[in-house]
Amino acid sequence: MIKQGLTETEDRMKKAIEVLEADLRGIRTGRASPALVERVRVEYYGTPTNLVELASISAPEPQLLMIRPWDVTSLKEIERAILQSDLGLTPSNDGKIIRLTIPPLTEERRKELTKVVAKRVEEARVAVRNCRRDGLSTLKDFEKEKLFSEDDFYVGKDDLQKLTDRYIELVDEIGDAKEQEILEL
Repeated sequence: MIKQGLTETEDRMKKAIEVLEADLRGIRTGRASPALVERVRVEYYGTPTNLVELASISAPEPQLLMIRPWDVTSLKEIERAILQSDLGLTPSNDGKIIRLTIPPLTEERRKELTKVVAKRVEEARVAVRNCRRDGLSTLKDFEKEKLFSEDDFYVGKDDLQKLTDRYIELVDEIGDAKEQEILEL
C-alpha cells in the first residue's frame, strides 16, 4: 500500500519535471532551436493551434529558423502570431517560407531570461512539494483506515521525503543547466 502511494506520487513528480523541461525548451538561448516556436499559438480558421501542428520547423543554421507551413494560406497568421508572441523575433516572409533570424542575446536580456528560468524552477519546486503534500495526505488516510501500522507510516513518510529531495535536486540541476546555457556566450 505504501509502495503504491509512493509510486503514484513519483509519477506526478515526473510529470512536474516534464512540464519544467518543456517550459525551459521554449526559452531563447541565442541559438536557433525549433522548440522556441513550437508552442506559439496561431489562429488557424478560428481555432488557436500550436505552430508545430501547422508547419515544419527546422534550424538549418545556428542563428536561423525556417518555418515551412503545410498550408501556404496560413503564412500571414503564423507571421502575426510570431510578432505577437513574447519571443522578440521579427519574421521574414518570402511567400512560401518564414525565416526567423535569432540575434545574439544582450547581457541585459540574458539576465532577464535567467530570472524567468528561476521563476519557472521555483514553480516546479512548488509542484513537487504539492505532490509530496498529497502523497503524505494519502499515507495519513491509509493509516487512519488501519491499512498499515504507525511505524510503517513513518517509514513511508521518510521514503516520501527522500523521493521529494531527489526530485527537488533534479529540478535545481535542470534550472542550473539552463541558466548556464543562457549565460554562455
